[in-house]
Amino acid sequence: MQPGVQRLVRAHERAALAFLAPAPFDNVFLTWLIASERSSSTRAAIYVYVDRDANVLGVGFFGRQVVLAAQNDEVIAAFADTAPVYRFERMIVGKRPTVEHYWSLVRRWHAPPRLVRESQPVLAVDRQSLRGNSNGVAVRRARPDEWESVANNSAKMIEHELQYDPRSFASEFNANVRMMIDRGLWWIGERDGDLVFFCNAGPRSAQTLQLQGIWAPPALRGRGLATSALYGVCDELLNESPSLSLYVNGFNAAALALYDRVGFRRVGEFATLLF
Repeated sequence: MQPGVQRLVRAHERAALAFLAPAPFDNVFLTWLIASERSSSTRAAIYVYVDRDANVLGVGFFGRQVVLAAQNDEVIAAFADTAPVYRFERMIVGKRPTVEHYWSLVRRWHAPPRLVRESQPVLAVDRQSLRGNSNGVAVRRARPDEWESVANNSAKMIEHELQYDPRSFASEFNANVRMMIDRGLWWIGERDGDLVFFCNAGPRSAQTLQLQGIWAPPALRGRGLATSALYGVCDELLNESPSLSLYVNGFNAAALALYDRVGFRRVGEFATLLF
């Protein structure tokens, strides 16, 4: 068999998932796409690197974001050779050494990034390490009638973290928020009738669920509300998943302190290039 990069087909799925399984926190997004995503357009953007013996040695997604998992530099180079066909991604994200090597190979023709997040610790918490208390903050899934508040706060988080306003694409952004609320993926923290915390349940696998969109309105910070709300959300979601994970900018000391208070521990490191 000729080794190389090829589109994912059903026959590859079991081997691809087995390749990704030893690094569940690094690979939760790719695992989730293969195991759960049935959109034909999304699946058409998933590729694998297969060796001469039909072993999967790498998995790559070339959509709005480029995400790679590769056994070695040879596999990364093979994905880089495939990449020129796909020039419309908004980000390249993944395990830091993989992103750095991939970028060294494609930067000669690729548009330069507008933002570089060189170090993003990957953190995880499980039932044994979780700590905290609710401190009067109730957590629950967001209701459909709260979608505007959720969308507004989500947009502020994205604008703060990624330095663009998703409301520039308001109809698509709002529809995505409403769809996620309908699916029970958005969580809020509430105290005395005020919404004090927001986050959503993102990609998941049998080993972990990745938290995203974590945000507390700036005017409500410094009161311990985010700590209590995040503890409460984690306490609920750990009934669904054996662990929870996330990644955060290494320079965000306040966020790192929040996650440490709730019991998250470092399990890896990502890097992201944003375009």
